Amino acid sequence: MMVRLWVLALVVLALVVLPGAVQAQVCEAQAVAEVPAQALPVRGEPMAGDQEVPTRPRFEVLPAAVSVVPGLLLHGMGSLVAGDTRTAGRHFLLQGSGLGLLVAGGIPIAMSGASRRVIGPLYAMTLTGVGILSISTLANLYGAVSPAFPPGQVARHLPPLELEAGYQHVVDPAFDYRHFVSVGALARLNRVRLEAGVRLSPDEGNLRVRVGGAYRLLGAPEGSRGRQDGTALDLEAAALAHRYPAEVFTLAGGELFLRGRYDMARFSPRMAGSFAEMGVGFAMQSYIYTGPVDDILFEQLLFSFGYGVYLGRGGPFRGEAMLYYDHRKDDFPGGIKAGGGVPGFVGLRGRMLLSGPWGVAAELQAGSAVVGRVSLIYALGGEP
Repeated sequence: MMVRLWVLALVVLALVVLPGAVQAQVCEAQAVAEVPAQALPVRGEPMAGDQEVPTRPRFEVLPAAVSVVPGLLLHGMGSLVAGDTRTAGRHFLLQGSGLGLLVAGGIPIAMSGASRRVIGPLYAMTLTGVGILSISTLANLYGAVSPAFPPGQVARHLPPLELEAGYQHVVDPAFDYRHFVSVGALARLNRVRLEAGVRLSPDEGNLRVRVGGAYRLLGAPEGSRGRQDGTALDLEAAALAHRYPAEVFTLAGGELFLRGRYDMARFSPRMAGSFAEMGVGFAMQSYIYTGPVDDILFEQLLFSFGYGVYLGRGGPFRGEAMLYYDHRKDDFPGGIKAGGGVPGFVGLRGRMLLSGPWGVAAELQAGSAVVGRVSLIYALGGEP
């Protein structure tokens, strides 16, 4: 019971550390007006619509170069060279928080020999540290080059219903399936989001069905953001069933997940047009066999983080793209095979509404298997 309480505490920790790194310097942020004008040259960024957009610094070659070397080791050096001490300080604090959590969780795991009595909370703490450190790294690189191009804008509202159909290809050395038909639906009802997806291999009969929903605890609903940014906190629940007819078993279960998104323009004007995500949860699942074999019930820690950018600037074209890590092992990509432990998989996905009701989505995932998926989207309502 105590282990689960610790994991619950780390759920909250994972979702508040990133915004907390910014809020820790509120006093400094309130004093921004006192910074000399020559310390941070800015220019306006006109954008379509009525969303307020922070001013951003001009692009400079030297700060961009320093953000890579030595900035990849010491985040915020590019901002410091550019004279933006406020953003540099926030980068240092964010990187330090990630390193601290990584060390605080990783060292006890190594010293205890990954004891089952303590691995739950320590593993969650370590993943949180890795997530924050990764977000800090990507934010540092984005801030180095972002002043060179206009930032994207979060969609002011998204359609109440989206239908999706496409193709998925899987290259997995452990299974024979390759080709899948992919269909899905997504509905937005104020603060509630409902979604369902099906992946079916016509040749092998392999079938994965997932249905779920989410409730927006904090932040504006996706269907009517208005002038608000994309910062939000969602509580998600889902059920899935994955049938393997050739192997004669079925994986089934349910999950709860808490996902937070932080609009990085709040972190610094340099980060306008980007966002960070992090989430923690758990799944209860079972392997169901036919014949005289006992079913296996188990728990799985769920954890994900990512860094993304908004696409579009207030017109019909709107969407987002994100590079992410997902710790789960029960999806098509499986887990990355590594010498120490079994990590999850990495992925890159994008979802865009183009003109009229049509849109496209694409995703690439790499773990023990490589998965690619492309889909056509048809949206009902929600015109900009």
